[in-house]
Amino acid sequence: MSEYHLRISDIQPEDRPRERLIKYGPSGLSESELLSIILRIGTKGENVLNMSSRILSLYNIQQLSRVSLTGLQQIPGIGSVKAAEIVALFELARRLESFTEEEKPRISSPEAVYRFIYPKLREQKKESFIALYLDTKNQLIREEIISIGSLNANIVHPREVFKTAIAESAAAIIVAHNHPSGDPAPSQNDIDITRKLIETGRIVGIDLYDHIIIGNGRFLSMKEQNLI
Repeated sequence: MSEYHLRISDIQPEDRPRERLIKYGPSGLSESELLSIILRIGTKGENVLNMSSRILSLYNIQQLSRVSLTGLQQIPGIGSVKAAEIVALFELARRLESFTEEEKPRISSPEAVYRFIYPKLREQKKESFIALYLDTKNQLIREEIISIGSLNANIVHPREVFKTAIAESAAAIIVAHNHPSGDPAPSQNDIDITRKLIETGRIVGIDLYDHIIIGNGRFLSMKEQNLI
């Protein structure tokens, strides 16, 4: 059997790219080996390692990162699925390269919450309850939709809010939800849910800073209104 037609399954397990990555780490692999892990399988007449080497003989890594989805599909053996995998790989790399910790939004006031949340909720016809998880500098660690639909204590349960806070080591939480009616005035249910979250926060040591209710172009801070 020629090397060209050698299947990955015919290569000794310790010499296969995925196993080599596990053993030696990604820095110990060649570019063609790394690409072969992304592509996973070759074609009937060419194993994935040879395919990867052939692709990299046509384009270096930088050039390959710029080839369009359509352009990739012009390469023999690269169909829509493999082309999409390559494009997704390089898009993730570009996003990582441009990411900095300073880009985390800083949520320092009820108005900041409103500006951050309102564009996402203004067209919603149902109530969406959202939790914002903050670090010690009030920078956003994570945003999570807790529930969609009319709020009640069964849907918005403290465990659903605080399990992510604990997992992310959040210092504090701000919750927000919209009123599709446009009126941000809180209901008694809104107040009851908020007080339950505050009590849970005291137990686990994570503060609930505020509950922002968003209406049509306006908002209400339950903290500023001394409702919590």
